[in-house]
Amino acid sequence: MPKWRIGYRTLKTSVGAAIAIFIAQFFQLEFFVSAGIITVLCVSVTKKESLRASWERFIACIIGLGYGSIVFEVAGYHPISIFLLFLIFIPTAVAAGVKRGVVTSVVIMLHLYTYEEVSVDIWINEFLIIVIGIGVALLMNIYMPSAEKTLIWKQVMLEECIETIWKEFASYLRYGDNSWDGKEITEASGLIEEGLGLALKNIDNHFLRHDDYFYHYFKMREKQFDVIESILPFISTLDRTVLQGEKMAVYMEELSQAVTPGNTAGYFLIRLEELREELKQMDLPKSREEFEIRSSLFYILQEIEEYLLIKKRFRPDPKRTRKVSGKRLHRDQRGRDTK
Repeated sequence: MPKWRIGYRTLKTSVGAAIAIFIAQFFQLEFFVSAGIITVLCVSVTKKESLRASWERFIACIIGLGYGSIVFEVAGYHPISIFLLFLIFIPTAVAAGVKRGVVTSVVIMLHLYTYEEVSVDIWINEFLIIVIGIGVALLMNIYMPSAEKTLIWKQVMLEECIETIWKEFASYLRYGDNSWDGKEITEASGLIEEGLGLALKNIDNHFLRHDDYFYHYFKMREKQFDVIESILPFISTLDRTVLQGEKMAVYMEELSQAVTPGNTAGYFLIRLEELREELKQMDLPKSREEFEIRSSLFYILQEIEEYLLIKKRFRPDPKRTRKVSGKRLHRDQRGRDTK
Protein backbone atom coordinates (compact mmCIF):
# COMPACT_ATOMS: atom_id res chain seq x y z
CA MET A 1 0.00 0.00 0.00
CA PRO A 2 1.48 3.41 -0.97
CA LYS A 3 2.66 5.57 1.91
CA TRP A 4 0.29 8.45 2.68
CA ARG A 5 2.03 11.81 2.64
CA ILE A 6 1.61 15.45 1.64
CA GLY A 7 4.26 16.49 -0.87
CA TYR A 8 5.33 19.98 -1.86
CA ARG A 9 3.36 19.76 -5.13
CA THR A 10 0.18 18.79 -3.28
CA LEU A 11 0.69 21.70 -0.92
CA LYS A 12 1.33 24.15 -3.78
CA THR A 13 -1.73 22.93 -5.67
CA SER A 14 -3.97 23.27 -2.62
CA VAL A 15 -2.72 26.74 -1.72
CA GLY A 16 -2.79 27.89 -5.34
CA ALA A 17 -6.37 26.72 -5.92
CA ALA A 18 -7.54 28.48 -2.75
CA ILE A 19 -5.76 31.72 -3.70
CA ALA A 20 -7.14 31.66 -7.25
CA ILE A 21 -10.69 31.14 -6.02
CA PHE A 22 -10.24 33.88 -3.40
CA ILE A 23 -9.02 36.41 -6.00
CA ALA A 24 -11.77 35.55 -8.48
CA GLN A 25 -14.41 35.74 -5.77
CA PHE A 26 -12.97 39.02 -4.50
CA PHE A 27 -13.52 40.57 -7.92
CA GLN A 28 -17.03 39.11 -7.95
CA LEU A 29 -16.49 37.07 -11.09
CA GLU A 30 -19.11 34.60 -12.22
CA PHE A 31 -18.09 30.93 -11.92
CA PHE A 32 -15.15 32.01 -9.72
CA VAL A 33 -14.43 28.41 -8.65
CA SER A 34 -13.26 27.69 -12.21
CA ALA A 35 -10.16 29.79 -11.51
CA GLY A 36 -9.19 27.20 -8.90
CA ILE A 37 -9.76 24.35 -11.38
CA ILE A 38 -7.48 26.00 -13.93
CA THR A 39 -4.79 26.48 -11.27
CA VAL A 40 -4.94 22.79 -10.35
CA LEU A 41 -4.57 21.80 -14.00
CA CYS A 42 -1.61 24.15 -14.60
CA VAL A 43 0.55 23.27 -11.58
CA SER A 44 3.18 20.87 -12.90
CA VAL A 45 6.32 19.01 -11.83
CA THR A 46 8.79 21.46 -13.42
CA LYS A 47 8.89 25.18 -14.21
CA LYS A 48 9.21 24.74 -17.97
CA GLU A 49 6.49 22.11 -18.07
CA SER A 50 4.18 24.40 -16.09
CA LEU A 51 4.88 27.28 -18.49
CA ARG A 52 4.20 25.08 -21.53
CA ALA A 53 1.00 23.67 -20.03
CA SER A 54 -0.21 27.15 -19.03
CA TRP A 55 0.44 28.56 -22.50
CA GLU A 56 -1.39 25.67 -24.16
CA ARG A 57 -4.39 26.10 -21.88
CA PHE A 58 -4.50 29.85 -22.42
CA ILE A 59 -4.49 29.51 -26.21
CA ALA A 60 -7.01 26.66 -26.09
CA CYS A 61 -9.36 28.73 -23.89
CA ILE A 62 -9.23 31.71 -26.25
CA ILE A 63 -9.94 29.43 -29.23
CA GLY A 64 -12.74 27.78 -27.26
CA LEU A 65 -14.31 31.13 -26.38
CA GLY A 66 -14.23 32.16 -30.03
CA TYR A 67 -15.71 28.88 -31.29
CA GLY A 68 -18.29 28.80 -28.51
CA SER A 69 -19.45 32.33 -29.21
CA ILE A 70 -19.90 31.61 -32.92
CA VAL A 71 -21.55 28.16 -32.60
CA PHE A 72 -23.95 29.09 -29.80
CA GLU A 73 -25.00 32.35 -31.45
CA VAL A 74 -25.54 30.69 -34.82
CA ALA A 75 -26.92 27.26 -33.83
CA GLY A 76 -28.57 28.23 -30.55
CA TYR A 77 -28.15 27.11 -26.96
CA HIS A 78 -29.13 23.45 -26.94
CA PRO A 79 -27.32 20.08 -26.72
CA ILE A 80 -26.90 19.70 -30.49
CA SER A 81 -24.83 22.90 -30.44
CA ILE A 82 -22.49 21.36 -27.86
CA PHE A 83 -22.10 18.34 -30.14
CA LEU A 84 -21.17 20.59 -33.08
CA LEU A 85 -18.87 22.71 -30.92
CA PHE A 86 -16.86 19.75 -29.64
CA LEU A 87 -16.80 18.27 -33.13
CA ILE A 88 -14.90 21.24 -34.53
CA PHE A 89 -13.05 22.50 -31.44
CA ILE A 90 -11.22 19.32 -30.35
CA PRO A 91 -9.59 18.64 -33.77
CA THR A 92 -8.63 22.33 -33.95
CA ALA A 93 -6.97 22.20 -30.52
CA VAL A 94 -5.05 19.04 -31.46
CA ALA A 95 -3.96 20.56 -34.79
CA ALA A 96 -2.83 23.73 -32.99
CA GLY A 97 -0.73 21.68 -30.55
CA VAL A 98 -2.76 22.70 -27.49
CA LYS A 99 -4.61 19.45 -26.77
CA ARG A 100 -3.74 19.66 -23.06
CA GLY A 101 -6.00 22.71 -22.90
CA VAL A 102 -9.11 20.87 -24.12
CA VAL A 103 -10.49 20.10 -20.64
CA THR A 104 -9.95 23.65 -19.39
CA SER A 105 -11.56 25.08 -22.53
CA VAL A 106 -14.60 22.85 -22.16
CA VAL A 107 -15.25 24.37 -18.73
CA ILE A 108 -15.00 27.88 -20.18
CA MET A 109 -17.20 27.07 -23.21
CA LEU A 110 -19.89 25.56 -21.03
CA HIS A 111 -20.03 28.83 -19.11
CA LEU A 112 -21.29 30.42 -22.35
CA TYR A 113 -23.90 27.69 -22.63
CA THR A 114 -25.03 28.44 -19.07
CA TYR A 115 -25.21 32.20 -19.76
CA GLU A 116 -27.21 31.58 -22.98
CA GLU A 117 -25.72 34.74 -24.41
CA VAL A 118 -22.42 36.25 -25.54
CA SER A 119 -21.32 39.76 -24.58
CA VAL A 120 -18.22 41.79 -23.91
CA ASP A 121 -18.79 41.55 -20.14
CA ILE A 122 -19.00 37.75 -20.34
CA TRP A 123 -15.81 37.60 -22.38
CA ILE A 124 -14.05 39.81 -19.82
CA ASN A 125 -15.30 37.60 -16.98
CA GLU A 126 -14.04 34.44 -18.65
CA PHE A 127 -10.75 36.03 -19.66
CA LEU A 128 -10.09 37.14 -16.06
CA ILE A 129 -10.87 33.64 -14.75
CA ILE A 130 -8.35 32.20 -17.20
CA VAL A 131 -5.68 34.79 -16.34
CA ILE A 132 -6.15 34.40 -12.57
CA GLY A 133 -6.07 30.60 -12.71
CA ILE A 134 -2.99 30.43 -14.93
CA GLY A 135 -1.23 33.34 -13.22
CA VAL A 136 -1.56 31.84 -9.74
CA ALA A 137 -0.32 28.45 -11.02
CA LEU A 138 2.79 30.10 -12.51
CA LEU A 139 3.44 31.92 -9.22
CA MET A 140 3.12 28.65 -7.30
CA ASN A 141 5.64 27.04 -9.63
CA ILE A 142 8.28 29.73 -9.15
CA TYR A 143 9.65 27.66 -6.27
CA MET A 144 10.91 24.20 -7.08
CA PRO A 145 13.06 22.29 -4.57
CA SER A 146 16.62 21.84 -5.81
CA ALA A 147 17.45 18.33 -6.94
CA GLU A 148 21.22 18.90 -6.93
CA LYS A 149 21.89 17.38 -3.51
CA THR A 150 19.90 14.27 -4.41
CA LEU A 151 21.70 14.01 -7.74
CA ILE A 152 25.09 14.30 -6.04
CA TRP A 153 24.22 11.51 -3.58
CA LYS A 154 23.03 9.29 -6.43
CA GLN A 155 26.28 10.04 -8.20
CA VAL A 156 28.27 9.06 -5.11
CA MET A 157 26.30 5.82 -4.63
CA LEU A 158 26.59 4.94 -8.33
CA GLU A 159 30.36 5.41 -8.28
CA GLU A 160 30.63 3.21 -5.20
CA CYS A 161 28.62 0.50 -7.00
CA ILE A 162 30.90 0.67 -10.05
CA GLU A 163 33.96 0.62 -7.79
CA THR A 164 32.68 -2.55 -6.11
CA ILE A 165 31.91 -4.17 -9.47
CA TRP A 166 35.49 -3.68 -10.70
CA LYS A 167 36.86 -5.02 -7.42
CA GLU A 168 34.66 -8.11 -7.68
CA PHE A 169 35.77 -8.65 -11.27
CA ALA A 170 39.39 -8.46 -10.11
CA SER A 171 38.72 -10.84 -7.23
CA TYR A 172 37.21 -13.40 -9.60
CA LEU A 173 40.15 -13.17 -12.00
CA ARG A 174 42.66 -13.52 -9.17
CA TYR A 175 41.05 -16.07 -6.90
CA GLY A 176 38.19 -17.56 -8.90
CA ASP A 177 35.91 -16.27 -6.14
CA ASN A 178 32.26 -16.57 -7.21
CA SER A 179 30.59 -15.68 -3.91
CA TRP A 180 29.54 -12.20 -5.14
CA ASP A 181 25.76 -11.90 -5.43
CA GLY A 182 25.93 -9.13 -8.06
CA LYS A 183 23.56 -6.80 -6.22
CA GLU A 184 25.65 -3.77 -7.25
CA ILE A 185 24.72 -4.48 -10.88
CA THR A 186 21.03 -4.08 -10.06
CA GLU A 187 21.66 -1.08 -7.82
CA ALA A 188 23.76 0.69 -10.45
CA SER A 189 21.10 0.14 -13.12
CA GLY A 190 18.43 1.61 -10.83
CA LEU A 191 20.59 4.60 -9.87
CA ILE A 192 21.30 5.42 -13.51
CA GLU A 193 17.62 5.28 -14.41
CA GLU A 194 16.62 7.43 -11.42
CA GLY A 195 19.49 9.85 -12.03
CA LEU A 196 18.55 10.41 -15.67
CA GLY A 197 14.90 11.07 -14.80
CA LEU A 198 15.81 13.49 -12.01
CA ALA A 199 18.42 15.22 -14.19
CA LEU A 200 15.82 15.90 -16.89
CA LYS A 201 13.51 17.45 -14.29
CA ASN A 202 16.42 19.53 -13.02
CA ILE A 203 17.02 20.90 -16.54
CA ASP A 204 13.34 21.86 -16.85
CA ASN A 205 13.49 23.77 -13.57
CA HIS A 206 15.96 26.37 -14.90
CA PHE A 207 14.81 29.14 -17.24
CA LEU A 208 17.98 31.22 -17.42
CA ARG A 209 20.59 28.47 -17.65
CA HIS A 210 20.77 25.07 -19.28
CA ASP A 211 22.06 22.98 -16.41
CA ASP A 212 22.61 19.65 -18.15
CA TYR A 213 25.77 18.45 -16.36
CA PHE A 214 24.02 15.67 -14.42
CA TYR A 215 22.13 14.49 -17.50
CA HIS A 216 25.36 14.09 -19.46
CA TYR A 217 27.03 12.48 -16.44
CA PHE A 218 24.37 9.78 -16.03
CA LYS A 219 24.24 9.21 -19.81
CA MET A 220 28.00 8.66 -19.70
CA ARG A 221 27.62 6.17 -16.85
CA GLU A 222 24.78 4.46 -18.70
CA LYS A 223 27.07 3.81 -21.69
CA GLN A 224 29.85 2.63 -19.36
CA PHE A 225 27.41 0.35 -17.57
CA ASP A 226 26.48 -1.25 -20.90
CA VAL A 227 30.17 -2.07 -21.34
CA ILE A 228 30.39 -3.52 -17.83
CA GLU A 229 27.37 -5.72 -18.52
CA SER A 230 28.95 -6.94 -21.76
CA ILE A 231 32.10 -7.92 -19.82
CA LEU A 232 30.24 -9.83 -17.12
CA PRO A 233 29.50 -13.03 -19.12
CA PHE A 234 33.14 -13.29 -20.19
CA ILE A 235 34.38 -12.81 -16.63
CA SER A 236 32.05 -15.55 -15.41
CA THR A 237 33.33 -18.06 -17.99
CA LEU A 238 36.92 -17.89 -16.72
CA ASP A 239 36.79 -20.92 -14.46
CA ARG A 240 40.48 -20.91 -13.57
CA THR A 241 43.15 -18.31 -13.04
CA VAL A 242 46.06 -17.67 -15.41
CA LEU A 243 49.01 -15.29 -15.22
CA GLN A 244 47.35 -12.91 -17.68
CA GLY A 245 44.24 -12.83 -15.52
CA GLU A 246 46.38 -11.94 -12.51
CA LYS A 247 47.83 -8.94 -14.35
CA MET A 248 44.39 -7.81 -15.44
CA ALA A 249 43.10 -8.18 -11.88
CA VAL A 250 45.78 -5.75 -10.70
CA TYR A 251 44.71 -3.33 -13.43
CA MET A 252 41.02 -3.62 -12.50
CA GLU A 253 41.75 -3.00 -8.83
CA GLU A 254 43.64 0.13 -9.79
CA LEU A 255 40.76 1.15 -12.06
CA SER A 256 38.27 0.69 -9.22
CA GLN A 257 40.09 3.33 -7.18
CA ALA A 258 39.59 5.94 -9.92
CA VAL A 259 35.81 5.85 -10.33
CA THR A 260 35.30 9.59 -9.87
CA PRO A 261 33.65 12.48 -11.76
CA GLY A 262 37.16 13.70 -12.68
CA ASN A 263 38.62 12.52 -15.97
CA THR A 264 41.40 10.01 -15.35
CA ALA A 265 40.84 8.06 -18.57
CA GLY A 266 44.05 9.27 -20.23
CA TYR A 267 46.30 7.61 -17.65
CA PHE A 268 44.40 4.31 -17.71
CA LEU A 269 44.38 4.19 -21.51
CA ILE A 270 48.18 4.35 -21.42
CA ARG A 271 48.27 1.63 -18.75
CA LEU A 272 45.84 -0.45 -20.83
CA GLU A 273 48.06 -0.27 -23.90
CA GLU A 274 51.07 -1.30 -21.81
CA LEU A 275 49.11 -4.25 -20.43
CA ARG A 276 47.96 -5.28 -23.89
CA GLU A 277 51.53 -5.25 -25.21
CA GLU A 278 52.71 -7.18 -22.17
CA LEU A 279 50.10 -9.87 -22.76
CA LYS A 280 51.07 -10.12 -26.42
CA GLN A 281 54.67 -10.81 -25.46
CA MET A 282 53.75 -13.81 -23.35
CA ASP A 283 54.07 -17.41 -24.53
CA LEU A 284 51.36 -18.72 -26.82
CA PRO A 285 48.55 -20.78 -25.27
CA LYS A 286 49.47 -24.44 -24.78
CA SER A 287 45.90 -25.80 -24.70
CA ARG A 288 42.46 -25.07 -26.10
CA GLU A 289 41.20 -24.06 -22.67
CA GLU A 290 44.05 -21.59 -22.21
CA PHE A 291 43.42 -20.22 -25.73
CA GLU A 292 39.74 -19.58 -24.91
CA ILE A 293 40.70 -17.91 -21.66
CA ARG A 294 43.25 -15.72 -23.45
CA SER A 295 40.65 -14.75 -26.09
CA SER A 296 38.19 -13.74 -23.37
CA LEU A 297 40.87 -11.67 -21.65
CA PHE A 298 41.67 -9.78 -24.86
CA TYR A 299 37.97 -9.16 -25.45
CA ILE A 300 37.68 -7.78 -21.92
CA LEU A 301 40.63 -5.47 -22.62
CA GLN A 302 38.92 -4.20 -25.73
CA GLU A 303 35.73 -3.48 -23.80
CA ILE A 304 37.63 -1.72 -21.02
CA GLU A 305 39.19 0.51 -23.66
CA GLU A 306 35.69 1.48 -24.83
CA TYR A 307 34.72 2.09 -21.20
CA LEU A 308 37.65 4.50 -20.82
CA LEU A 309 37.02 6.26 -24.14
CA ILE A 310 33.46 6.98 -23.06
CA LYS A 311 34.82 8.63 -19.92
CA LYS A 312 37.47 10.52 -21.88
CA ARG A 313 34.78 12.20 -24.00
CA PHE A 314 32.97 13.39 -20.87
CA ARG A 315 33.67 16.95 -19.70
CA PRO A 316 33.48 17.12 -15.88
CA ASP A 317 32.41 20.21 -13.96
CA PRO A 318 35.26 21.13 -11.55
CA LYS A 319 32.89 22.61 -8.95
CA ARG A 320 30.63 19.57 -8.85
CA THR A 321 33.62 17.23 -8.92
CA ARG A 322 34.79 18.80 -5.65
CA LYS A 323 31.28 18.48 -4.18
CA VAL A 324 31.08 14.78 -5.04
CA SER A 325 34.56 14.16 -3.64
CA GLY A 326 33.51 15.92 -0.45
CA LYS A 327 30.38 13.78 -0.18
CA ARG A 328 32.41 10.59 -0.57
CA LEU A 329 34.87 11.74 2.07
CA HIS A 330 32.03 12.63 4.42
CA ARG A 331 30.44 9.23 3.83
CA ASP A 332 33.74 7.48 4.57
CA GLN A 333 34.37 9.47 7.73
CA ARG A 334 30.99 8.40 9.08
CA GLY A 335 32.02 4.79 8.56
CA ARG A 336 29.39 3.90 5.99
CA ASP A 337 30.59 1.71 3.15
CA THR A 338 34.17 2.88 3.65
CA LYS A 339 36.38 2.00 0.69
